[in-house]
Amino acid sequence: MSAGDRAGEGGGAGVESAEALLAAIAGGDRGALASFYRLFHGRIYAFVLKRVAEPALAADILNDVMLQVWRHAARFEGRSSAMTWVLGIAHHKVGDALRRRGREAGHEELDEHMADEAAPAAFDLLSGLEDAGAVRRCLERLSDAHREVVHLAFFEDLSYPEIARIVDCPLGTVKTRMMHAKNALKRCLQGLLEGGR
Repeated sequence: MSAGDRAGEGGGAGVESAEALLAAIAGGDRGALASFYRLFHGRIYAFVLKRVAEPALAADILNDVMLQVWRHAARFEGRSSAMTWVLGIAHHKVGDALRRRGREAGHEELDEHMADEAAPAAFDLLSGLEDAGAVRRCLERLSDAHREVVHLAFFEDLSYPEIARIVDCPLGTVKTRMMHAKNALKRCLQGLLEGGR
């Protein structure tokens, strides 16, 4: 039985099966790589697409990530989850692609001042706002660094320490980025709500 068979046919893999797949990939098992791809390509692609906003570029980066998994699976040490390790690879590949393409411009700079304490919480605004397009527009206005921590925390359901490992920065920096991202989202959504009245 190959590691790919152990991962099972049901859409999700447990930590053990992902680790078993990486161990098998490190041993040259192409079937394990195919299984790993089937299990994780969707999440990796979504993560990359959120950063680069171009489906073709996201697909290229996904392929680069999987090539790195094939070449360097033996480097996985189990200090984090397999998904955290792979998203770390994806994060670096996205950064490389953005630097090559000079795509850092076009994002609204964040105001460093704290929002009014009496203002509604960001999550209250999100739950009260019916237009998902407005939320998407507000997310797009965030810098890449801020949008990335929001995506990892809320869409990938990762903890701040896991996010810190992926983006390769101190935990305090992740917390600060999240605070500024929430404040920027709050201001943007408030503006949209007030403008719609």
